[in-house]
Amino acid sequence: MEGDSSNAPTSDVRSFNIFELNASFNKFLRIDEADKQILKFYCHLLLEGDERFAHLFYDYLLAFPATSKILKQYQADTGALDKLVQKQLQHLRTLLSGDTSDASAQVLAHIGQVHHVHNIEPVWLMGAYQLYLDHLKALIKANEAILEADRMTLENAISKFLFRDIGLMLQGYWCAATQQLQAETNKASVLQGQITSLLANIPQILWSIDVKSNQPLYISPVSREVCNMDIEMPIPCMNWTHPDDRGHVRLAWEKALSGQQVEVESRVRDADGEERWFRRVFHPYKDTLGNVVRVDGIMDETTIIKQTIERLNVLATTDSLTGLPNRALLYDRLHQAIAAAKRDDKRQTVLMMMDLDHFKEINDTLGHPAGDEVLRQVATRLGRLLRDSDTLARLGGDEFAVLLPDVLDAKKAAKNIAKSILASFSEPFWFGEHELFLGVGIGIALYPGHGDNVDALMKRADVAMYSAKHKDEAFQFYNPRSDPNTQNRLQLGSELRHALERGELVLHYQPKIDLNTGRIYGVEALIRWNHPEHGLIYPDQFIIHAERCGLISPITNWVIQTALDQCQDWNKQGIDLSVAVNISAPAFQNPNLVDHLHEVLKQNGSCIMAGRFEIEITENILMADIEHGSRVVKQISDLGATVSIDDFGTGYSSLAYLKKLPINSIKVDKSFVLNMADDENDAIIVRSTIDLAHNLGHNVVAEGVENRQTLDMLKELGCDNAQGYYMSRSLPASELTTWLSASLWGMKPGKK
Repeated sequence: MEGDSSNAPTSDVRSFNIFELNASFNKFLRIDEADKQILKFYCHLLLEGDERFAHLFYDYLLAFPATSKILKQYQADTGALDKLVQKQLQHLRTLLSGDTSDASAQVLAHIGQVHHVHNIEPVWLMGAYQLYLDHLKALIKANEAILEADRMTLENAISKFLFRDIGLMLQGYWCAATQQLQAETNKASVLQGQITSLLANIPQILWSIDVKSNQPLYISPVSREVCNMDIEMPIPCMNWTHPDDRGHVRLAWEKALSGQQVEVESRVRDADGEERWFRRVFHPYKDTLGNVVRVDGIMDETTIIKQTIERLNVLATTDSLTGLPNRALLYDRLHQAIAAAKRDDKRQTVLMMMDLDHFKEINDTLGHPAGDEVLRQVATRLGRLLRDSDTLARLGGDEFAVLLPDVLDAKKAAKNIAKSILASFSEPFWFGEHELFLGVGIGIALYPGHGDNVDALMKRADVAMYSAKHKDEAFQFYNPRSDPNTQNRLQLGSELRHALERGELVLHYQPKIDLNTGRIYGVEALIRWNHPEHGLIYPDQFIIHAERCGLISPITNWVIQTALDQCQDWNKQGIDLSVAVNISAPAFQNPNLVDHLHEVLKQNGSCIMAGRFEIEITENILMADIEHGSRVVKQISDLGATVSIDDFGTGYSSLAYLKKLPINSIKVDKSFVLNMADDENDAIIVRSTIDLAHNLGHNVVAEGVENRQTLDMLKELGCDNAQGYYMSRSLPASELTTWLSASLWGMKPGKK
């Protein structure tokens, strides 16, 4: 059986020594001149009926499905099946010519190569030669012109030449097959090398484990940079994992074996002995029966993120001058102390506020370096008087605070510490050769006697401190009778009940600016009380009474409804603005908040369709009950509203939860933004907050922008949005509509 072998032999058939092979075949088959001569002598007789044989030959091949398919495809592609018949005749004539030259050997090997190219299998080749042999043996037996004495000799000669044909063609076939296999092997090797190089260049550790044998199927080479010894199976780098974290990692592995995708963070000690943080992610792979047969994984380093979070926590909670806790951390610890005392009514809490006497004179006379040195000495001196569980904080300027949690007799403990503080100020402070004497005024508020929340205790300790300084006394406990604001506030609380009925509550709206476009994209709704006698009253003066009197929920519902109605009205005017509403802690804890919000949003469907409504909550509200907070935030998000964290940076320990919540944006507290142009520490906090928020996929809004320099710094740091007096104060709805058309910050394009 022969393919199209008209082309000259290719380099494939020269990959072996055809000349040596031809000589070997001629030798071992014992082809001699007598064989050649007898073939030549009877050649004309053996070629009788050759064309009929050739056609019968291909009819035979067409009768078998496998060979028929190839021949029919050849005919469809070339339309030249007759050409193959003629080539078959030529091959038969060449065979019977007795040619054993090297040139004929090259042709036969090339035919074998062509057979391989056309997928003609060796078994078919052997069948074809069987047809040759049967045909020629029949001719030798039947032709009377062949001498009886020559019949056996002629048949033997034909067999030798047929075996030579078969051997040389098969050698060409297997040579081509071997070279193709080698080419595919080389190709696979190159591809494998590329993949190996790619995986080795990826900084994360990639691995795959067969869970039946607990043996690795693959581990990327970069693993050696972390753990350079034998890797414990089945969890890579387990021997190098911090002992305190191994239990968490093993638990994650067990969950992966049960079919869960799991991620876990742990500390790992690398080859140099350095402790680093890594995140492991386990991806189970199941077979068709649902059984986990393999676990694929990735390890990537999170050390920088951890360090950034820790640094941000330190910056956000520590006073840069003295190293003491700042106001934010004091708030958090006071909150924890109150919560602990509420769980055990035998425990009490003391909060002391202190203000230094005559400190301004030191700054004015000796300069701020002297004042800074004195503040550091005050911090050191006061710190020696306290327990490890107590907190000494610097609130700013020359104001300090002391928190004494978990005391049995708050008043006695407060007196003792106050006296110790006063005694410590009897010794002078030094700046160079200058001997400096300072006094201190101390105000004291106790839990539960003077308040049941952080804000109340802070305000009342502050009131007591100013009372002590005003009366020129060393320290004072809070006395409601001496609080000048108490009676007024009680009166306001009583009148607040009627404010909703009389329509005295109003909303003002402060623009929020997109720093990329320089234009307004939304507003924050801020409640005001338009009191008939006292004029405009701000929320810090009446919201606390609303919370105490049980009015916060109806006021919150009114704010949400009014803000959405205004949003709807602007929308009808073609003004596309989002509106944000602040939610207080009691309102956020109200179990009916989400249901009410759902009903209001249904009524104002067209306004919420574009996601124009936003709820703002503070970090402290969210962290007060993280499980409840997470649930409510998700429910609000599911309604189509967005959620923003307000006053970010004044809370504590909430960063770990941000990436798990559907938060849209983070608002940097204005206490950091106001002085960031002059205070490097504040600028670092703002920059770190922006970077962290962007890494978590959140937008950033900066509050308290009051000058151009601050705005330009925020743009340079990549902040997304801003609000503050530099752009606009909060405005009534009608004035804001006018502002939109007149201000360069308005809806029309403007150059900023």
